[in-house]
Amino acid sequence: MLPNDAARADEGGVSFWIPGFFGSLAAVPQQAPGWSMTSIYYHDSVSAGGDVARAREITLGRIPANLTATVNANVNANVNLGLVAGTYTFATPVLGGQASASLLAAYGSNSTSLAGSLMGTLATPGGTIPFSRFDSIDSSIIAFGDLIPQFALRWNSGVNNYMTYITADLPAGAYQSTRLANLGIGHWAIDAGGGYTYFDPKTGHEFSAVLGFTYNFVNPSTQYQSGVDMHLDWGASQFLTKQWQVGLVGYLYQELGCDSGSGDRVGCFQSRVVGVGPQVGYIFPVGDMQGYLNLKAYGEFANEHRPAGWNLWLTFNLSPAAPTPPTPSRPRFTK
Repeated sequence: MLPNDAARADEGGVSFWIPGFFGSLAAVPQQAPGWSMTSIYYHDSVSAGGDVARAREITLGRIPANLTATVNANVNANVNLGLVAGTYTFATPVLGGQASASLLAAYGSNSTSLAGSLMGTLATPGGTIPFSRFDSIDSSIIAFGDLIPQFALRWNSGVNNYMTYITADLPAGAYQSTRLANLGIGHWAIDAGGGYTYFDPKTGHEFSAVLGFTYNFVNPSTQYQSGVDMHLDWGASQFLTKQWQVGLVGYLYQELGCDSGSGDRVGCFQSRVVGVGPQVGYIFPVGDMQGYLNLKAYGEFANEHRPAGWNLWLTFNLSPAAPTPPTPSRPRFTK
């Protein structure tokens, strides 16, 4: 999952895919083969009401199974991540396209709080008894996140560019099922999809869209399996010069399958969120390499069973520059 650049339903309102990961120029091949590096600062600030808060409580095992209750609660989270990805672009074409392999690692902080009340009845062998609970939970962590490898193929045909990718979540990050704040998701996941970019260097018009689907494996700590997720990331921009780019970005995230597993006590719990916002990009030389700096921000709305708020991405990509065309040799003249 590299942008030509961890709000997440599913279990407790958390998913593998980070909406907005792909953006403008997503399907455009690299200008030259070799190693490139992408670093990202990601900030996410979200909040949610009773349904996500209740799912969080159940996931943590804090609500008894024999409790029937109404929830009046709110969950708030602030995430700051530094993501670094190394990518190698192969010189030899694969299926006529440009192949690349990447590995992304993350380090950062997550501060999450849950506050509210539970009121209902507790089933006992002697009958039901009234139950009420008022509580707040604060949880913070600074640690490494999961590892994410990716393999991608990209093709170019004039102003049309195409790509396909496959990626996965390797659950190596900090995760505890009894902790509210985590930087890992605690289970394996695999994600695949494809994208398209229209880019006309003559006019500077650009539009990109990447559609993908996530299959989640069972979380062994909670026996909870999140349903299949769909995500659509898009970007539209105009290059004002050969270096400056401005435009819009957006995403749609929708869980298609139902959550399941013996640890699922909230039912289907399908999530959705939509985000949109501005972007600005700048391309500049760095020695004999090419640098690309992009800033984009999203405001979220139309969320269901998932926290919503806003997030910001600051991406720096350093890649090999396009090879300089050879200078024509001077013709030799004979007398």
